[in-house]
Amino acid sequence: MRVEFEAELWLWEARRDDSWTFVSLPIDASDEIRELTGGQRRGFGSVRVEVTVGLTTWRTSIFPDSKSGAYVLPVKRAVRKAQSIEPGDVVKLAVELV
Repeated sequence: MRVEFEAELWLWEARRDDSWTFVSLPIDASDEIRELTGGQRRGFGSVRVEVTVGLTTWRTSIFPDSKSGAYVLPVKRAVRKAQSIEPGDVVKLAVELV
């Protein structure tokens, strides 16, 4: 499964710096991922994915957020720097299950 979407980068509220920056996947895509991976999730309910933002592609995990019902995707500093993006920016992403 591959999903392409736009989302705003946001900071984890427990941190004051930009070391924990995320995007939330759309709810409908999150529901579909949950259905597809029902018994195959890893620690903390994580799911392995390959992500593309701009010209940068990397592998990571997405995590379920119990508050919103969506999966959240961490966007590491190296990616943000390479793509000149920061918290508050809206970015186009492609996320594919691995």
